[in-house]
Amino acid sequence: MYLLGYDIGSSSVKASLVEAQTGQCVASAFYPKTEAEIKAVKPGWAEQEPDMWWQNLKLATQDVLAASGVEAADIKAIGISYQMHGLVCVDKAQKVLRPAIIWCDSRAVPYGDKAFHTLGEAHCLSHLLNSPGNFTASKLAWVKENEPELFAQIDKIMLPGDYIAMRLSGTCCTTVSGLSEGMLWDFQEGCVAQWLLDYFGFPSSVIPPIVPTFSEQGRVSAAAAAELGLAEGTPITYRAGDQPNNALSLNVFNPGEIASTAGTSGVVYGVNGTINYDSQSRVNTFAHVNHTSSQTRLGVLLCINGTGILNSWMKRNVAPEGISYEEMNRLAAQAPIGAEGVSILPFGNGAERMLQNQERGCSIHGISFNRHSQAHLLRAAQEGIVFSFKYGIEIMEQMGIPVQKIHAGRANMFLSPIFRQTLAGVTGATIELYDTDGSVGAAKGAGMGAGIYASHHEAFATLRRLEIIEPKAEDAAAYQAAYQRWKSYI
Repeated sequence: MYLLGYDIGSSSVKASLVEAQTGQCVASAFYPKTEAEIKAVKPGWAEQEPDMWWQNLKLATQDVLAASGVEAADIKAIGISYQMHGLVCVDKAQKVLRPAIIWCDSRAVPYGDKAFHTLGEAHCLSHLLNSPGNFTASKLAWVKENEPELFAQIDKIMLPGDYIAMRLSGTCCTTVSGLSEGMLWDFQEGCVAQWLLDYFGFPSSVIPPIVPTFSEQGRVSAAAAAELGLAEGTPITYRAGDQPNNALSLNVFNPGEIASTAGTSGVVYGVNGTINYDSQSRVNTFAHVNHTSSQTRLGVLLCINGTGILNSWMKRNVAPEGISYEEMNRLAAQAPIGAEGVSILPFGNGAERMLQNQERGCSIHGISFNRHSQAHLLRAAQEGIVFSFKYGIEIMEQMGIPVQKIHAGRANMFLSPIFRQTLAGVTGATIELYDTDGSVGAAKGAGMGAGIYASHHEAFATLRRLEIIEPKAEDAAAYQAAYQRWKSYI
């Protein structure tokens, strides 16, 4: 018995086939092999053709079926993870009306900001838990104003995962978690934010029917089965945005549990058990995968743009030519904790939401020409990235999320011993590294939605923990001193 998981990203689509009983991934594939095209017709725009996601999904599906030798009939459920905050518009025939406006498209910022101030900041924050910002609802407002003839043809709006589920099954539906990431869910009232629809002038009919995150959300149609090589009638039983799904993949479900990633940008995602928000909207709050009307589970998302991109910049421009990341980490380790007074602010990859959308840039402080070397700069860069995580974690702690244990995949910056130990040292949290990814998590989520697993404890009983990093009491003072010095430069 097998489970199929899809991860619909903006750079690629990945499919993984998981054996349900052992939890082991038996085959995975992704397409395209180079990064998928993102169209930028104007500065700040970012669009993709939804059919491109489907074509890449088809190729990935064919590869995992061929590589595994698994019979399509033995796949008992399908789960979907997807890039968040996008907008797909379809007409009554389920035909896509325009390219999807994806997560990194910024054209809708003025529409969200105007709504935030007009409707009242306190009202938006207390009901949406965020500013309308640059999310799906504001993107639809841009379409309404700038493409009115197209807007008039819209029957339903969808997130990327909703679209893929529709292509698989012919059934158009969405989830509370998905609506919350689009700024379309009222947490106080427990329903679609009709007042926001009214403000923007959207008919309520554009919202698809709502289904639970873990439930039968449709079945593979005859047409999709023929196209993909799947069995007709295979149920789709789970979908979630990529960050909530990453948390699920790391077995993060309950208040106080934290998931983190640290690639080009970094994310800390903590689960809150009460309806709360940051009054300055420096973090985003969405319904987590297991949020229900009777059980509050909110995912508080901190995003730091300047993460691995700073480390890679240091490798290209500061480290000795030809050095590997592993060698660079060893060189950085020659400098002591705190890099003997060197502090680096890593904010050179655009505006940082946790700094209230300021573009601070990257800056280096405290260099002595007679004392400091490449090693100090390389260590200070990694410490600066971690300290930005700590700065955001303090915001989350103010919201009532205790950060005691951080789950992450062993990848990207979490491969660095300096990064891991600094994060443990400055936060006091234990770091646990696991062997998993988003498509495998989506497959296990499908198993939960299909009732194959009785609980998330059963679904993730086979999750392989690779490493535990504990904070060292003897280094705590040094990390705190370095952090406080770093913080003084913000």
